[in-house]
Amino acid sequence: MKIRFVSSNTRKVEEVRTFLSHRHIEITTYEVKLEELQTEDVQRLVSDKLLKAFQLIGKPVFVEHTGLYIKSLNDFPAGLTQLFWDKLQAERFTTIIGNLDDPSAVAKTLIGYCDGRKKYFFEGETSGRITEQPAGDPNLEWDCVFMPAGVDKTLAELGTERLKYSMRCKALEAFANFLQEH
Repeated sequence: MKIRFVSSNTRKVEEVRTFLSHRHIEITTYEVKLEELQTEDVQRLVSDKLLKAFQLIGKPVFVEHTGLYIKSLNDFPAGLTQLFWDKLQAERFTTIIGNLDDPSAVAKTLIGYCDGRKKYFFEGETSGRITEQPAGDPNLEWDCVFMPAGVDKTLAELGTERLKYSMRCKALEAFANFLQEH
């Protein structure tokens, strides 16, 4: 089975490709940077991104968005995680958030899929916390500051073991099950 995926993030594309290949699903990628709606509402953001991707491709396609929901900040930044990260970067992010009384966070991925007639959504989440210091490859963005619950390493430090804790893989699992059932 083949499916189309729109993303300009090569690391994300590789993770999606690796995960879905184990389910015998091949992806055709369109490395296009879609203009993202700037909103905390991830459902609205993914829906808008999905519509733009479908208009561009004209065939069944999926997109995804991953964000952090920080408990002490009333689940902010959610859909604005990338903008928040770009402004703060690892050191300032951990200085501000990792030192809060409650640095707990949930990382969530929302996948949107359009088959040409209907939109479908699949979510995966991983609970954890923001660390006091970045650890691991800083090129992995906020993976170097997010430590899944029950683990003593950030996602960036886990290497391929990170897939066991990945919110994206949890969403991909639900998506792959849907594709194989339909």
